[in-house]
Amino acid sequence: MQQNAFVTGGSRGIGRGIVLEYVKRGWGVAFTYNSRANAADETIAAAKEINPAIQVKSYPMSLLDPTVIEATCENVLEDFNEIDAVVNNAAVIKDNAAALMSNEEWNEVIAANLTAPFLINRSFLMHFLSKRKGRFIQISSLSAGGSSGQINYASAKAGLVGLTRTLAKEYGKKGITANIVTVGYVPTGLTEDNMTNFLQDYWVKNCPARRVGTAEEIAAAVLFLSSDDARFVSGENLHVSAGLTYAP
Repeated sequence: MQQNAFVTGGSRGIGRGIVLEYVKRGWGVAFTYNSRANAADETIAAAKEINPAIQVKSYPMSLLDPTVIEATCENVLEDFNEIDAVVNNAAVIKDNAAALMSNEEWNEVIAANLTAPFLINRSFLMHFLSKRKGRFIQISSLSAGGSSGQINYASAKAGLVGLTRTLAKEYGKKGITANIVTVGYVPTGLTEDNMTNFLQDYWVKNCPARRVGTAEEIAAAVLFLSSDDARFVSGENLHVSAGLTYAP
C-alpha cells in the first residue's frame, strides 16, 4: 500500500534530501516551502527523475500564520488522502545576543520553530488516531543544549524535546510514535547564511569524524524512524552528528 509523508521546508537543503529519500523508497510526498517556488519546482523535478509515478506536490506555507498552517494541512489530507509520517524540518533563525534580542526576534523564532510544529502535529493527530498508526518526526539541532547568540533558537529546539516526548507518552498506545532527529553541522543554505566561518570551522574541528554531514545521512535516519522497523522506537532523540554533542 502506498505510503505518504508530509515534510516542511522540502524545497532545499536537508528538507530536499528527506523528500528525495522518501521518493527513492517509494513514498509519496507533500512538502512545503516558504517563498522560493522555483526551488520547490526543482525538488519536484528531481523527485520525478527518481520515480515519475510517485505523487509529489509542493505547498507554499508560512510558519508564522496558524490559519495558513492549518489550511495547508487540510489541503494535504484532501490531496493525498493518507499521510503516514509528518516531518517538521523547516526552521527560522534570527541570531542575537540575549541582552540585545528584540521581542520580534524572539517571537518569530519561537513561533516558527516550536509553535508551528505543534500546530502541524495537532493537525494530523486525529488522522493518525483514526488509523491507529502514524509517525511524528521533528528535526532539531545541537543548539538545543544551549548556543551562544541563539537563545531564541535554542529555546525553541529544546522545546521540541518536551513536545515530542509528550506526544509519545500520550499516544503510544494508539500506535503513534514521536521522535527527534538532532543534526550536527550539515551545510545548507540556512547554515551558510547564518554561520560565520569561525563557527563552521569549529564544527568540523570538534566533530570526531572531522567532517560535515550530508542531507542524505539525515534523511536516512528520518526514513528509519518512519518505517515499521522503528515501531518500538518512540520519545527518542536520535543524534546524527558523528559524535559531536556540543554547540559553542
